[in-house]
Amino acid sequence: MPDSGNLKSVDASQRPDSQSQVRVYAMPPREGARAVEIVQGFLEALTSDDPKFAMARKYLTEEASRNWRPERSTTVLADGPNTGAAGNADNDSDGRTFSLTGREVATVDEQHAYRPQKRQYEQTVHLSQQGGPGGPWRIDRLPPGVVLGESDFQRIYRSVNKYYYATPASGMGVSGQQRGLVADPIYIRQRIDPMTETVKSLLEGPTNWLDQVADSSFRSGTRLKDPEKPLTPDDQNKLTVQLNSRADRTGQRRCSEMAAQLLFTLQDLTSSGVEEVQLQRSNGSMLCVLSEERAESIAAHRTADRPDFQYFIDDKKRLVRMPAAAGSSAEPEPVLGVIGSGEQPLRSAAVSRDEKRAAGVSYDGRSLYVGSLDANGELHKADVRSKAKLEEHRLSTPSWDGRGDLWVADRDPKRPRLLWFDQGAGEPHQVDVSGLDGTIEAVRVSADGVRIALLVKKDGKTSLWIGRVERAGGGEGEKPEISVLEPTQAAPQMEEVTAMSWAGGSRLVVVGRESGGVQQMRYVQCDGSVLAGTALPGLTGVKEIAASEDERQPLVAHSDDGIVRLPTGAQWQTVVKEGAAPVYPG
Repeated sequence: MPDSGNLKSVDASQRPDSQSQVRVYAMPPREGARAVEIVQGFLEALTSDDPKFAMARKYLTEEASRNWRPERSTTVLADGPNTGAAGNADNDSDGRTFSLTGREVATVDEQHAYRPQKRQYEQTVHLSQQGGPGGPWRIDRLPPGVVLGESDFQRIYRSVNKYYYATPASGMGVSGQQRGLVADPIYIRQRIDPMTETVKSLLEGPTNWLDQVADSSFRSGTRLKDPEKPLTPDDQNKLTVQLNSRADRTGQRRCSEMAAQLLFTLQDLTSSGVEEVQLQRSNGSMLCVLSEERAESIAAHRTADRPDFQYFIDDKKRLVRMPAAAGSSAEPEPVLGVIGSGEQPLRSAAVSRDEKRAAGVSYDGRSLYVGSLDANGELHKADVRSKAKLEEHRLSTPSWDGRGDLWVADRDPKRPRLLWFDQGAGEPHQVDVSGLDGTIEAVRVSADGVRIALLVKKDGKTSLWIGRVERAGGGEGEKPEISVLEPTQAAPQMEEVTAMSWAGGSRLVVVGRESGGVQQMRYVQCDGSVLAGTALPGLTGVKEIAASEDERQPLVAHSDDGIVRLPTGAQWQTVVKEGAAPVYPG
């Protein structure tokens, strides 16, 4: 400990302890505190680990406390809220008014959904003296919800994936006895009973953005029987969840689907250690029990299917593969079938998620080919041709979704379009992307088939957007209608994004640069948030990046050093000096 030197005050939003496990306790108002001290004390109390904000309410009048709903929203400011000095406060006959200002970067709504924002925050706080002149100052009018600095938000909140089932018309359909799961990221207060809060949020259903393409096996209105009772696993890592009467008549199959949602959701709370879930009726009798092992037979989750290989285009313009397992030293080898023979030179390719088919873009970028990955596999030319003059304006790297459908973008400036092939065959269908402003440069569809990541170029700059995929029609003799709706910017802090790939149920790895900065790689959430401490080891001149949605697999990149990969806990390792377009299945 230092024994000399000056003390320096550090504002709460500037503390470098976003990952600290130290609990923060709020202080009550000081007797005789000035109006400005009350405002500052209230803002400090919002950054504490107080479950019900009881201490923050001591800074409010009784009426203001009754009307204040902190759970309604959380506003995140880049550097925390700035308050005007007391001398600059607006005086009126009823009290004093202070301004709260800052640069807003995000909001978290009542559903716990994170949404990036880029705007100025301007609100006011009004105080009055209780009991007349000379009485203590208290806040009687205040902005809705909670307002925090970004570093405090990262310290207090954590991202958790809830899981719902893709609707048959939108995501992965039924495969055997499985239904496809979709990750729905939310933010919860990480030290205020995160398990109970996460389960409550799961029961309330998908967030508004995802609700159109995902549903829950829990019936509408299903809640915890006792919402105030904390949920805690027993010493056998079994969690018992008693539901209200809305679940009493649930059948066994549906109950198992409900329990699978709970098990996979609680896996993101890594400290929970939940291995089995028992659901109970409102009277305490058992509805069903589901173990972690059985859950994988009920629901298709991203960790269930580990890819066998990583793929890239070698110096002979062939599609080659190498074992996906970290630490494998096997040399890359051509894939089976014509697509690995080199007869048709390729510039990029994509492999279906079952690793039975591949799609490749011709070396000139004009044509798309699809073939099977077996010894007798043929190569068929798809019914699409780009007419762009420059190679970089022709077909993008294709992408397969979890349904087995194929996606590719034609970047022709005169006729930009996003194309979809049902099961990778037949005529292409143009996807409605009218909500996007710019030209699509790259396409990656999530395994669930519900979300699509797009690099969009506008005014010379490329940014990352996540859109919701909605399907309509497609019945017998009916032309399907595919749309990408409500696109959300997923890496707003980056001025330029050059490459991206899905890297988990709701996570992507991106390569880009912030304003005035150098190229960097980091993980981002599909809701636009950035997880603290997710920067990756540096790599020179990264052109393309590939990640598996199974987060245990190593990253693969095309850089100035050739094709390289990054096993967990290691440094980048060169695979070959010459190669391009690395991909995992999808």
